[in-house]
Amino acid sequence: MCGIAGIAPFQSSVAPTMEQLRAMCATIIHRGPDAEGLDVRDGVALGMRRLSIIDLAGGSQPIFNEDQTVRVVFNGEIYNFRELRQDLESRGHLFRTNSDTEVIVHAYETYGADFPRHLNGMFAFALHDSRRRKLILARDHTGIKPLYYAFTPERIVWGSEIKVLLASGVVPRELDVDALAQFLSWEYVPGSRTLLKAVRKLEPASMIEIDLDRPVCHPRAYWDVPPSRSREIGSYAEWVEAVDAKVKQAVQRQLVSDVPLGAFLSGGVDSSLVVSGMGSASTFSIGFDDPSYSELPWSAKVARHLGVKHTTEIIRPDAAELFPKLMHFMDDPIGDFSIFPTFLVSQLARRHVTVSLSGDGGDELFGGYETYLAQRLMSKFDFLPGALRRAANVPFDRLLAPSPLKKGFVNKAKRLMEGFQHPAALHHARWRLFMDERGRDRLFTDEAKKSIVTPVGQHIEDLFQRSEGHDAINRGLYVDLKSYLCDNIFTKVDRMSMAVSLEARVPYLDTELVELAFEIPGHLKIRGGETKAMLKSVAAKHVPRECVYRPKEGFSIPIKNWLCKELRPLMDDLLDRRVVESRGLFNANEVERLKQEHLANRANHSHQLWALMVFEHWHRVWMEKA
Repeated sequence: MCGIAGIAPFQSSVAPTMEQLRAMCATIIHRGPDAEGLDVRDGVALGMRRLSIIDLAGGSQPIFNEDQTVRVVFNGEIYNFRELRQDLESRGHLFRTNSDTEVIVHAYETYGADFPRHLNGMFAFALHDSRRRKLILARDHTGIKPLYYAFTPERIVWGSEIKVLLASGVVPRELDVDALAQFLSWEYVPGSRTLLKAVRKLEPASMIEIDLDRPVCHPRAYWDVPPSRSREIGSYAEWVEAVDAKVKQAVQRQLVSDVPLGAFLSGGVDSSLVVSGMGSASTFSIGFDDPSYSELPWSAKVARHLGVKHTTEIIRPDAAELFPKLMHFMDDPIGDFSIFPTFLVSQLARRHVTVSLSGDGGDELFGGYETYLAQRLMSKFDFLPGALRRAANVPFDRLLAPSPLKKGFVNKAKRLMEGFQHPAALHHARWRLFMDERGRDRLFTDEAKKSIVTPVGQHIEDLFQRSEGHDAINRGLYVDLKSYLCDNIFTKVDRMSMAVSLEARVPYLDTELVELAFEIPGHLKIRGGETKAMLKSVAAKHVPRECVYRPKEGFSIPIKNWLCKELRPLMDDLLDRRVVESRGLFNANEVERLKQEHLANRANHSHQLWALMVFEHWHRVWMEKA
């Protein structure tokens, strides 16, 4: 696990320097505190910071092929590297290390243009072929590991985080207001865009192949979730057995490590099933002093049942003090509150291990979100005209004051009604939308609105079109996998675990398990009123049923309450009227309305306010401190 960086100039452009590359890598020491690898040759700079996991002595990067004409820097883990190595050695390749990185250079020479599809793992890498004057950037199948780049006629610059690109000194800092509108709507910037016009994300399962003498930049996909096949395993019970075996195989595959390894354990279905497949394990969980936000009793019950070594902490974090620290790692920001508990549980785990398995991805593969049940319910009313639906909904919604609890009937009812007002074309994703077109129209100034051209749900509709060939539920899961999971969840987990130099692995995103999951008919995943029915059936074979069949909680914090108390001074500073007016982006009266309604408990605007706070801090750090 590492962070990578690099610059490749085109034709007569100025060649990168070792000092420039070193400055870029210095921004990501947290991703790789153990070693540095810097290599500038043939005009191309490859750099990395290493967190040593496999082949501690021999895995330093860049790693080369036999004649030193192909080299690679790599972030991640290749879990099937031993099988690949055996095949590549049988074809005549010579290996100098025992690291998983080395299979990449030989796979490139052997397997052809789409060689990344042979890699089962999480990865982002840059490969330079000096003989053919070619550069390849690639990202793993589901986007677990990040890769950013900026392409101009003069050069391409890349890195594991945006701060790497900015440290090069050649990437401009110009805000993309259209992307900002998407961020405030979804709490992340979808697809390939970022808040900076010059910087792009390489999307999951994509690669860029550049001829350094005739440079063009056209990312292309090397893999996609295959359409459902007509294969019929048979009964529900047979599908359960197939999933059980594949989950266990994926977990065992990801236990490869030369350093201490453990797992996050919330006591929910996904993490409990992962831990059950590990055998002996060290597990970690945190809780908060608000009982409605703590799952410690459930994780303790699962840990006792599985006989693992379980470490817990009840935490009352200083949110205002933590905020600027965590925001340093959010140079591609998300508005997800759960960065706080994700950082804190990663910090706890890092005191004991260097690698931790997580249960992320189970919801997106097996239908774990209540939004699917909401979609099923609301589809019965979608035939009504929008104005009529809104007229019936708004009075009820406004009569209910938010509850201080994490969920509860009132909060669920309000969220259900809010989603009901959004366009039916968004399907179940409308319950993840935090600012619709009307909200954006109220929030942004007239001048800023001139730059907003992308419809709020464009990426959702595009992904639904790409998901043809799957049934209705699996189409929704495809959208989740390609948007919410990679652009929000993985961003959160990668940045917060890497902030403490902890490698987080996600067995559910094993490529073979992903492909199997999308072969399962959707009606077997969500049965009646039961979300994630099949995975619960699998989990119930290994952990107590009461831990499996309990209400879904999610991993969050009482941010709506904190904004009225602990975080009130921070909110007042970041969203001060004079600050808002000086930006020229937002209507100060609208921001004040959101603040005052939230503070008076007339509405829960925590998502909108938090996203605005995150953006303002991001702007101060990454736009003003050039």
